Amino acid sequence: MQRSFQISTPSHNGLYDITRQVESIVAESGVQSGMVNVYAQGATSAIMIQENWDDSVQNDVVTLLNRLIPAGVWEHDNQDNNGDAHLKAGIVGPQETIPIVDGKMGLSTWQNIFFCEFDGPRSKRNVMVTVMDSGPVWHKE
Repeated sequence: MQRSFQISTPSHNGLYDITRQVESIVAESGVQSGMVNVYAQGATSAIMIQENWDDSVQNDVVTLLNRLIPAGVWEHDNQDNNGDAHLKAGIVGPQETIPIVDGKMGLSTWQNIFFCEFDGPRSKRNVMVTVMDSGPVWHKE
Protein backbone atom coordinates (compact mmCIF):
# COMPACT_ATOMS: atom_id res chain seq x y z
CA MET A 1 0.00 0.00 0.00
CA GLN A 2 1.25 3.46 -0.81
CA ARG A 3 -0.05 6.86 0.30
CA SER A 4 1.32 10.37 0.30
CA PHE A 5 0.57 13.45 2.34
CA GLN A 6 1.72 17.04 2.32
CA ILE A 7 3.00 19.32 5.01
CA SER A 8 3.94 22.99 5.04
CA THR A 9 7.20 24.09 6.62
CA PRO A 10 7.28 27.60 8.11
CA SER A 11 11.05 27.73 8.83
CA HIS A 12 14.11 27.78 6.58
CA ASN A 13 15.60 24.86 8.54
CA GLY A 14 13.53 22.71 10.87
CA LEU A 15 12.35 19.27 11.93
CA TYR A 16 8.61 18.59 11.79
CA ASP A 17 7.00 15.64 13.56
CA ILE A 18 5.07 13.49 11.07
CA THR A 19 4.67 10.39 13.26
CA ARG A 20 0.87 10.66 13.63
CA GLN A 21 0.34 10.92 9.86
CA VAL A 22 2.45 7.80 9.29
CA GLU A 23 0.71 5.93 12.14
CA SER A 24 -2.62 6.66 10.51
CA ILE A 25 -1.47 5.20 7.19
CA VAL A 26 -0.07 2.09 8.90
CA ALA A 27 -3.39 1.59 10.72
CA GLU A 28 -5.33 2.06 7.47
CA SER A 29 -3.19 -0.60 5.78
CA GLY A 30 -4.17 -3.30 8.26
CA VAL A 31 -0.64 -4.75 8.08
CA GLN A 32 0.25 -6.60 11.27
CA SER A 33 3.83 -7.59 10.45
CA GLY A 34 6.00 -5.81 7.91
CA MET A 35 7.76 -2.55 7.23
CA VAL A 36 6.82 1.05 6.56
CA ASN A 37 9.08 3.24 4.46
CA VAL A 38 8.81 7.02 4.82
CA TYR A 39 10.34 9.02 1.97
CA ALA A 40 10.78 12.78 1.51
CA GLN A 41 10.20 13.87 -2.07
CA GLY A 42 12.57 16.78 -2.57
CA ALA A 43 16.31 17.25 -3.00
CA THR A 44 16.52 19.67 -0.06
CA SER A 45 14.53 17.70 2.51
CA ALA A 46 15.06 14.50 4.46
CA ILE A 47 13.54 12.07 6.97
CA MET A 48 15.02 11.40 10.40
CA ILE A 49 14.04 9.33 13.43
CA GLN A 50 14.85 11.31 16.54
CA GLU A 51 13.88 11.88 20.17
CA ASN A 52 10.51 13.49 20.74
CA TRP A 53 10.72 14.53 24.40
CA ASP A 54 11.06 18.25 23.68
CA ASP A 55 12.35 20.57 20.96
CA SER A 56 15.94 20.63 22.23
CA VAL A 57 17.15 17.63 20.23
CA GLN A 58 15.52 18.86 17.03
CA ASN A 59 17.03 22.32 17.59
CA ASP A 60 20.42 20.72 18.24
CA VAL A 61 20.20 18.78 14.94
CA VAL A 62 19.56 22.02 13.03
CA THR A 63 22.37 23.80 14.90
CA LEU A 64 24.84 20.97 14.24
CA LEU A 65 24.04 20.80 10.53
CA ASN A 66 24.27 24.60 10.19
CA ARG A 67 27.69 24.55 11.85
CA LEU A 68 28.95 21.61 9.78
CA ILE A 69 27.46 22.86 6.50
CA PRO A 70 27.30 26.68 6.48
CA ALA A 71 25.25 28.56 3.89
CA GLY A 72 26.73 30.58 1.07
CA VAL A 73 30.06 28.83 0.44
CA TRP A 74 29.15 26.07 -2.04
CA GLU A 75 29.57 25.87 -5.81
CA HIS A 76 25.86 25.09 -6.24
CA ASP A 77 25.00 28.46 -4.65
CA ASN A 78 25.78 30.02 -8.05
CA GLN A 79 22.66 28.27 -9.44
CA ASP A 80 20.02 28.81 -6.77
CA ASN A 81 21.73 29.74 -3.49
CA ASN A 82 20.83 26.53 -1.63
CA GLY A 83 23.96 24.40 -1.82
CA ASP A 84 23.90 23.82 1.93
CA ALA A 85 20.32 22.50 1.77
CA HIS A 86 21.29 19.86 -0.79
CA LEU A 87 24.28 18.74 1.27
CA LYS A 88 22.28 18.55 4.53
CA ALA A 89 19.56 16.51 2.82
CA GLY A 90 22.16 14.17 1.34
CA ILE A 91 23.84 13.55 4.67
CA VAL A 92 20.60 12.94 6.61
CA GLY A 93 19.00 10.94 3.77
CA PRO A 94 15.59 10.91 2.13
CA GLN A 95 14.05 7.93 3.92
CA GLU A 96 13.63 5.78 7.00
CA THR A 97 12.20 2.26 7.25
CA ILE A 98 10.47 1.17 10.45
CA PRO A 99 9.31 -2.36 11.34
CA ILE A 100 5.61 -2.98 11.91
CA VAL A 101 4.97 -5.28 14.86
CA ASP A 102 1.45 -6.32 15.84
CA GLY A 103 -0.01 -3.60 13.63
CA LYS A 104 2.04 -0.76 15.10
CA MET A 105 5.32 0.89 14.21
CA GLY A 106 8.24 -0.50 16.21
CA LEU A 107 9.41 2.90 17.48
CA SER A 108 10.63 3.22 21.06
CA THR A 109 8.97 5.52 23.59
CA TRP A 110 11.26 8.42 22.70
CA GLN A 111 11.40 8.00 18.93
CA ASN A 112 9.33 9.95 16.42
CA ILE A 113 9.58 10.44 12.67
CA PHE A 114 10.61 13.91 11.53
CA PHE A 115 10.45 15.60 8.16
CA CYS A 116 13.62 17.70 7.86
CA GLU A 117 13.34 20.96 5.96
CA PHE A 118 16.57 22.56 4.78
CA ASP A 119 15.27 25.02 2.16
CA GLY A 120 12.05 26.49 3.53
CA PRO A 121 9.68 27.86 4.16
CA ARG A 122 7.58 25.80 1.77
CA SER A 123 3.81 25.73 1.42
CA LYS A 124 3.83 22.11 0.21
CA ARG A 125 6.26 19.29 0.85
CA ASN A 126 5.33 15.78 -0.21
CA VAL A 127 5.96 12.66 1.90
CA MET A 128 5.52 9.17 0.41
CA VAL A 129 4.65 6.30 2.75
CA THR A 130 4.91 2.70 1.55
CA VAL A 131 3.59 -0.08 3.79
CA MET A 132 4.84 -3.60 3.06
CA ASP A 133 3.31 -6.75 4.49
CA SER A 134 5.81 -9.48 5.40
CA GLY A 135 3.17 -12.16 4.90
CA PRO A 136 2.34 -14.88 7.41
CA VAL A 137 4.37 -14.78 10.57
CA TRP A 138 5.84 -18.14 11.51
CA HIS A 139 6.48 -18.85 15.15
CA LYS A 140 8.99 -21.56 16.05
CA GLU A 141 7.62 -23.74 18.80
